[in-house]
Amino acid sequence: MQQERKSQTLRFGVFEANILARELRKHGTHVRLRGQPFCILAMLLERPGEVVTRDEMQKKLWPADTFVDFEHSLNSAIKKLRAVLGDSPDNSRYIETIPRVGYRFVAPVQELSPTGLSIPEVPASSTESQTQAAPRVSRRRWPRVVAGVLALTVLAVVATFAWRRAYPQPRVAGEKVFLAVLPFSNLTGDPGQEYFSDGLTEEMIAQLGQADPDRMSVIARTSVMHYKGSSKPLSQIGGELGVRYVLEGSVRKDSSRVRITAQLVRVRDQMRVWSHEYDRELADLLTVQHEVAQEVASEMQATLGERPKPLAALGGKPAASAGSYAAYDLYLQGRYFWNKRTQEGFQRAADYFQQAIARDPNYAPAYAGLADTLGLMSTYYLGPQNELMPTGRAAALKALQLDDTLAEAHTSLALIAENYEYDWQTAEKEFQRAIQLDPGYATAHQWYAEYLSWLGRFEEALAESEKARRLDPLSMIIAADHATILYYARQYDRALAQSRAVLHMDPKAPRAASVLIYSYVRQQKFAEAQEFIEQHDATLGSRWLPVLEAIVYGNWGRASEAQKALTRVEQSAWKHEERIPALLQAYSATGQRDKTIALLQEAVVDHSNAVTAIKVDPMYDPLRSDPRFQDVLRRAGLADIAATTKPQ
Repeated sequence: MQQERKSQTLRFGVFEANILARELRKHGTHVRLRGQPFCILAMLLERPGEVVTRDEMQKKLWPADTFVDFEHSLNSAIKKLRAVLGDSPDNSRYIETIPRVGYRFVAPVQELSPTGLSIPEVPASSTESQTQAAPRVSRRRWPRVVAGVLALTVLAVVATFAWRRAYPQPRVAGEKVFLAVLPFSNLTGDPGQEYFSDGLTEEMIAQLGQADPDRMSVIARTSVMHYKGSSKPLSQIGGELGVRYVLEGSVRKDSSRVRITAQLVRVRDQMRVWSHEYDRELADLLTVQHEVAQEVASEMQATLGERPKPLAALGGKPAASAGSYAAYDLYLQGRYFWNKRTQEGFQRAADYFQQAIARDPNYAPAYAGLADTLGLMSTYYLGPQNELMPTGRAAALKALQLDDTLAEAHTSLALIAENYEYDWQTAEKEFQRAIQLDPGYATAHQWYAEYLSWLGRFEEALAESEKARRLDPLSMIIAADHATILYYARQYDRALAQSRAVLHMDPKAPRAASVLIYSYVRQQKFAEAQEFIEQHDATLGSRWLPVLEAIVYGNWGRASEAQKALTRVEQSAWKHEERIPALLQAYSATGQRDKTIALLQEAVVDHSNAVTAIKVDPMYDPLRSDPRFQDVLRRAGLADIAATTKPQ
């Protein structure tokens, strides 16, 4: 006989249902659900994992003396309930239809104590049915000691292992599983805490990416953040990202405690493979992240039919411990603004990373974040290169001094070595070390691919770029970089196709638009290039528009129009960092050989990253036999590096 519940408030997913008050909340906000649909939800929640028959629903909700079309009324009520829950019969996250029989609630359900904390689930008793599709809700009282949470988690994982061993899954030798960590939901009700849930998502991606890189790859942050607040079904998300599993969760945070709920879902059939909730002090957050990552990695091992490894053997480690939670919190805020990839975002990110360092001078990730920020600000021409790059290099070296296993710091050091110091050997060594430490770090693959393309090693570059695209399939930056590599490799048709694909996804992608124009020009499709410029002038930007016009008209042989565009470029009020790359393109396109060479010589002295691609960029082909150009190559460290594909 089913025992009476100790609590009348039940949580499932992002919802909480108060049975007595007949009230449903989503993310803490009241959701309108009344009448028969709520009564059906209450019946299903009382018996999660069990089939509630249509006959039972009729007897309770539509007695024999009620004159209604029962079938129509029930179907209508179920439809309304599913609409509120964002569920569907084809991709059931909550309510599963058992044809001609009834319905079953398939999501984990947790009771809430009067304090609002959840009553943890425990494995079903051995006397209960072994055919349940979801675990029964625990009837235990809330443990008096919160430390019992971890023990229950271990028990749940061990029980899952036993089930997996009894029913091993077929696998392909050497198969790698792809997993996506969907953006954690911010349940605090405070939009100002978005940085915390976003930062937790990013840190979880980093943790899982290093847990078992030989068997599991984790989709990068850029792609999963497209689904923040999305109502798309998991089956669609899984298909778009090409993953077999997703980890989704939520986070609540107050001044001293954090509650993290996480569940691992198999995309194919929406089955909850594993779920758990953690209520901890904020100071324990790093440890909780590590526990979740290790438990999910263990699940992946078991799912592939392998003997589960001890947690300590799975690899990965907690993020470097901050001297105080405040330092870690500041670091999360820094990453939140760094990911915006805007000048204001970079400036705020740098400020937060410096605050984190001030809080804890031994917190390595904060130094790595600062190095990332300053390096990108320099390559985006957002500040003086001779100030940003040396400071960024010092930050990267400090991060590695504190923790030489940080892939981000090795990657930033490589970026600085190639773009500022023209030290190609060090750059390659650091890129390779970063990828060895974290094979799932998409940015390392992306920047290494760019590095390889600058040296003319196009086959390797494209292979590395494909790895980055697989890890971050929705990243427009990585996709546009792939088009650039194809352009440098003189594969203009493919560069055009790739640029169009990016612009189809994001019509305001300036790099893809530029590569498309360059490719048209190299194919002598000048009219198409001109038409594109006229139709997309807003995307290209008013300041860079005359540069592109100079490229098109200069190569087209329309000297008068090219000269007008060049004059506009020369008269523009460029920032110092932007002046060299802008004038280089305009001068080379309009046949200003001496001015182009002089500017390249200035760029090398200035340590500008405008010269990093001169070995392979088609616009410099007319200058390659000039001894002065060869001298610039030598001074940039590119003269003695052999290319696998020579410029034509």
